Amino acid sequence: MTCLLVPRLLLICCLAAAPTLASAVEATAGAELAGDRPVQLTLVTLAPERIVLSDTFAGRVAAWRRVEIRPQVGGIILERPVTEGMRVAAGDVLFRIDPAPLKADLATAGAGLARAKAAEAHARRGLERSDALMTKNAISGEKNDAARNDLALAEANRAEAQAIVDRRRLDLEFATLRTPIAGHVASGLADVGGLAAPGAERALAVVQDLDRVHVDLRLPAASLDAIRTAAAAGLGEVEILMDGDRTHGRQGQLKAMDVNVDPGTGTVSVRVEVENPGLVLLPGMYVRARLPRGVLPEALLVPEDAVLRDEAGQAQVVVVSGDGRAVRRPVMLGDAIGGRVVVASGLRPGETIAIRGQDRVAHGVPVPEATMAADAAPASVKN
Repeated sequence: MTCLLVPRLLLICCLAAAPTLASAVEATAGAELAGDRPVQLTLVTLAPERIVLSDTFAGRVAAWRRVEIRPQVGGIILERPVTEGMRVAAGDVLFRIDPAPLKADLATAGAGLARAKAAEAHARRGLERSDALMTKNAISGEKNDAARNDLALAEANRAEAQAIVDRRRLDLEFATLRTPIAGHVASGLADVGGLAAPGAERALAVVQDLDRVHVDLRLPAASLDAIRTAAAAGLGEVEILMDGDRTHGRQGQLKAMDVNVDPGTGTVSVRVEVENPGLVLLPGMYVRARLPRGVLPEALLVPEDAVLRDEAGQAQVVVVSGDGRAVRRPVMLGDAIGGRVVVASGLRPGETIAIRGQDRVAHGVPVPEATMAADAAPASVKN
């Protein structure tokens, strides 16, 4: 009987001890998770900075100068010494139109001028004879006036014939089309053998000066005053942003503003001029322009990652209090600038805040000793 009771007593003892052992294991594991890995904070001390505020607007690139080459005389195109995309200097020949008809017109006009000069000389001699006879009272005054009128008409005819000759000579010069500016020849050149006709809808060629370009923007009328004031104060030049937020190598300058507001959109046209080495910016390209609109002489900035949000969405920053505790303080945020955000109110210069690890520290607890300054943080930490 005794032998049968011993195994039962051992089994009951083991079952009673099982919960105690499990609790001990759980407590030990919790201690390892909670005690062996202290929270590490990255701290930074706030210092005021001078910040130029800016707004970014979308725009299109346009050539600094653009000239459409159109014929002033008609004819068949005999030569085209340029190709599409070619760079030309001011005065370079683009087209030569068949000059034969124009030379014939010039010769005809020259013959007319010769007739007019001969008629003028004849009328002048007639007036001289009339004046001589008039002194001898051998001719009436009416005939003398007629001779004088004939000379005046002959002089007018000669002047008209001379103007026609000059015009025909200009037409012959217009048969050679030259570019008035230096630049690059755009696509869509007229072909050799084509007909050049004055007044045609399509230009024979387009030459664009791309050494510098314009960026045309549309700005809300409400933003115009601040941007105009910032430009007059010299707060900074315009920054041009291309695809992927790549920055153009040269800064632009605000050059022109329209004086009319579009009633449909409430926007105003603004033009920025920027140098364009290497033809990085091409006409029609979509870019963005960052225009200064104001300055904050003593702004406090914190990394965007340092900002927390409470249940109501209010922005908070973890501040190290004077007694070394982590305090979540509500703040008012301003503009975002390059991964950082301006704190409009809620912080003071010289205060220390947590910029990493602050989301794992409760409000009011002592700041863990395992902290480091921002300048000693790893490279992956955003300052």
